[in-house]
Amino acid sequence: MAFLVKAVGRRKEAVAQVQIKQGTGQFIINNKPAQEYLQNDFYSLLSVKAPFDVLSISKQTDTVNKSEAALSLEGNAMQFPDGAQNLIFDTRVVVKGGGLMGQTEAIRLGISRALCLLATNTNSSSKNSSESPSANLNINFAEGESLSISSVFDIRKQLKDKGYLTQDSRVKERRKYGLKKARKASQYHKR
Repeated sequence: MAFLVKAVGRRKEAVAQVQIKQGTGQFIINNKPAQEYLQNDFYSLLSVKAPFDVLSISKQTDTVNKSEAALSLEGNAMQFPDGAQNLIFDTRVVVKGGGLMGQTEAIRLGISRALCLLATNTNSSSKNSSESPSANLNINFAEGESLSISSVFDIRKQLKDKGYLTQDSRVKERRKYGLKKARKASQYHKR
């Protein structure tokens, strides 16, 4: 199957390569289901699902509890602007380096970038099909609820406002010779 979009996210020593393609709605990290790979860590699972949560906030005006059911990692579906093609996609992630939290934040950044690229590709395909450039992007979640976003800039703005598109460039400082760690030195003796 052809990839719809690929994106890369980085944090500390972790590098996550996110690929979204047509499929059955799976969310796979390093050939394992997301919950298994992230060791059922609640914070990590919420952090990875956070870009999808941001997209659902605009449709969540009447109920709070429906977002939990609608945001399962399985069963992601995209409906293109022309309404003729309903696409279920798989999210596959290959992540290397770093620890669990660094990998989690790298995956979140990669997914956010992939969603922006996917919306951009969808919007450009609607331009090629001679529709208006402000065509709606409809995202259908697992429970049959749908979300309509008027343009690519809405998706990007929502993700940027939450800070999911901002790369945290802090890395561990290198160890210097003559010191015990990066800055830790042995005790100073005056005489």
